[in-house]
This record gives sequence, structure tokens and C-alpha cells, in this order.
Amino acid sequence: MTAIYRIEATITAPIEDTEVGDRVVDAVENLFPNAEIDRHEGGIDATTHSLGRFSELLHRQEILDTARSEFFRRQSGPYFSFSLKKQAAFQGVVNFAVGNESELGDIDVEVRVDEPDVESYIDHVAPPTEDGRPITAGDADDRR
Repeated sequence: MTAIYRIEATITAPIEDTEVGDRVVDAVENLFPNAEIDRHEGGIDATTHSLGRFSELLHRQEILDTARSEFFRRQSGPYFSFSLKKQAAFQGVVNFAVGNESELGDIDVEVRVDEPDVESYIDHVAPPTEDGRPITAGDADDRR
């Protein structure tokens, strides 16, 4: 049986006077291609109901443990959030922004999980790993 996930991710990013606004939009679309983007004076606001492409990039870049750490570090109730570097996102690369915000500002993402629960959704987007490889539900069953 396939789990059904109901989430809403809110994405915000400033557009500084020294930046080309279309590049910031492209950066968000590279990581979240299904996002509905609203560009306004000073930045963008976007919403998506899927982190599919983002999850694919986490797997491809082999940064699942880093992602899980960031997600759980900033998890509260049915929400988790994280920040990303714009320049890396423009290149289609996930690079978590930790520490001081960059000069141009970061891409901030807040995810609300309606179903099933936040921990299960994090496991779906960035599954736990063993020896650097994702552990799936089937793998856990094989060990029993």
C-alpha cells in the first residue's frame, strides 16, 4: 500500500536590488518545479504540495543524513523548515544554509504536514540511511 502525503510547503526568498529577479525564480523552480510562484516587490512567495524533485536531488547528491538533521533540528509540531543557498539552487544543487544568512538572503522553506505525520513525511523525503544507503521499509522487513 502506498502512503498518501498531504503537505503544503511555503517558500520565500528576497530579491535584492543587485540580483536579477528571474534568476531567483529559476533557483526556486530548479528545486521545486511544481511551485506556484508569486513575484512581488522585494522577493518571491511560492507554494507547492510536492517535494518530489527536491527529494530526488537529496538522493542524487547523497546528502540524506544532512537533510534529516536539518529537518529534525527545525521541526515543531506538524511543521519543519530549512533554508537553502540561492546560488546553489540556481545551479540545481541543494546546499543547506546554516549559520549566518548570505548577503543576498536565503531561500526559506516551511513545510506543513497534514497527513500522515511529520516524521513519516521526513522519512519519505529523506529516508534514514545505513552505511550511506537509504533504508526502505522493505529493507527493515528483510532484517526481521
